Amino acid sequence: MSVDTVDTPAPRPRGPGARRARGGSSWTAFAMRRFAGLVGTVVTAVVVTFLIVPLIPGDPAVSAAGPDATVRQIEAARAELGLDRPVFERFADYVGGLLQGDLGHSFSLNAPVADIVASRLPFTAGLSFLALLVVLVVAVPLGMAVSALTRGGRRGKLDAAFNYTTAFVAAIPPYVMATLLVLLFAVTLQLLPPAYTRSQPGVSMLLPALALSIPSICLISRVVRRETAVVLEQDYLRTARGWRLGTLRTATRYALPNVLTSTLTLSGIILVGMLGGAISVETVFSWPGLGLGVVNAVATKDYPLVQGIVLVLAVVSALMTMAVDILLGIVDPRVRGDHDG
Repeated sequence: MSVDTVDTPAPRPRGPGARRARGGSSWTAFAMRRFAGLVGTVVTAVVVTFLIVPLIPGDPAVSAAGPDATVRQIEAARAELGLDRPVFERFADYVGGLLQGDLGHSFSLNAPVADIVASRLPFTAGLSFLALLVVLVVAVPLGMAVSALTRGGRRGKLDAAFNYTTAFVAAIPPYVMATLLVLLFAVTLQLLPPAYTRSQPGVSMLLPALALSIPSICLISRVVRRETAVVLEQDYLRTARGWRLGTLRTATRYALPNVLTSTLTLSGIILVGMLGGAISVETVFSWPGLGLGVVNAVATKDYPLVQGIVLVLAVVSALMTMAVDILLGIVDPRVRGDHDG
């Protein structure tokens, strides 16, 4: 009589070595997914920026040749821009130039686009990161404090005032916020300069940074308040309060790490949004960044400069998004698919 055998799965490896192997595998898969997303974003940005020239109304050759140019000069400008060649050939040349670091030549400023972007990018990057720093320093403590003060339905008026005020301020567009700040601090109080001044670049950065950060402070503080309210009702937080560890220690050691995941996720999205909002804010304050540069390039129909700035902004946004994803993967292993802890 035969005995049927049942195939049993091999025992799962356990121990520190197995955990390290699974962690390494999760990091590899996580990095591959993020890198694939980055490549897809960059490829899309390259195609879109290439299509800017034929999609924008007007003839780039006429803009490059000037308003008083003759027909022969316009045709020469068209040949110089490569607009008389087939679209696939122009796209191949465009990609080839990008691979060599060549973003084209600005005919309005008569300079390489790469040099113009390199001179303006630090202004936009500095403004955006300062605004993000202000957001995190203010929004996280504010949201956690309001959540702690209104826990259990206490201080209903404070809760309502916080919700209505943050919702209203968050809905104000950046350029409107910038105009209001100029009227208040530059015109009425005369405390800060209304525009960029070369002699005081640090002071000139304060109002643009506030214009970018104030709506974002309201958004993130609302998220932090909601997440903190959920965390404060967890059993381990009740135990910590029962041990009388102190409000500050309980908040920073036990509540804050669990609030950071959602906060960092939203912060990455908001930082990318700040790059878009910087276009209008830099225009209001005459801040010499990429935002003001692309506005001036559109006004002069300098299409190579528009292409270069838009492409750089897209790549920078993709890199920042990937950086936030990696940071989230470090803070919370679940983000990278490591569910085994």
